[in-house]
Amino acid sequence: MQRKKAVIRGCAIMALIVSMAFPAAAADKVLMMATTTSTDNTGLLDYLAPYFTKATGIELKWTSVGTGKALKMGENCDVDVLLVHAPPAEKAYVEKGFGINRREIMYNDFVIIGPGADPAGIKGKNVVDALGAVRAKGAVFASRGDNSGTNKKEISLWKAAGGAVPEKDAWYVQTGQGMLATINIAAERDGYTMTDRGTYIKYADTMKGNPPLKVLVEQDQILLNQYSVLAINPKRCPKAKIDLATAFSDWLAGAEAQGLIRDFKLLGKALFVPNAK
Repeated sequence: MQRKKAVIRGCAIMALIVSMAFPAAAADKVLMMATTTSTDNTGLLDYLAPYFTKATGIELKWTSVGTGKALKMGENCDVDVLLVHAPPAEKAYVEKGFGINRREIMYNDFVIIGPGADPAGIKGKNVVDALGAVRAKGAVFASRGDNSGTNKKEISLWKAAGGAVPEKDAWYVQTGQGMLATINIAAERDGYTMTDRGTYIKYADTMKGNPPLKVLVEQDQILLNQYSVLAINPKRCPKAKIDLATAFSDWLAGAEAQGLIRDFKLLGKALFVPNAK
């Protein structure tokens, strides 16, 4: 009887040890990511995450914010990895020692959308001439105004169009919101905005393929929109899970994920083009 009790007691102790160890082990396999709103709003991450977990055993959790806020989250050691789309800011981030192992993963392009009536007459123009026409007409233009990758790009384009960002002009509306919300505000005001193509396709899909805002300016080389993954530098953030971040980067750049990205479509159109080297 005593031997039986000892065996039971021993099993109970082992069960307790396992139950205590398992949560820690499970937590170690969770990768925290900050990413831009477009990878989340389009549904791309919901589509990719189960495949990543199946391939690696790592659970991916993410927060979708503008690229500027995502970079700040990495700087504050709040996440392990970033998936963002503002190459100049990313390269500066790496140079400052906040991020490491930047790797290009995929791209799409930015487009300028607006009402079919096109009151500023921008359809078919290059992006510089189009923004100049919007400025000259004083047509409503909705900007995210949130330091996101899209907002950073838009600011650079206003400057390329030969003038300051029209922040103080009444026709220039800074929403301080994400891309889908900004598109909806532009639509409500019969105005223009700039978005990445993937989010526009998602928006069109929610409108059953007949959105009130149409693509008016596109396929200008300056509108290329590159997405990259960056690991948080463990020298600055000792708790950053560089091993999991590296596994995620390697998987995204691998054949399986690149094929999944290529096959991710809405309305029969690809939202992103894989281009990992």
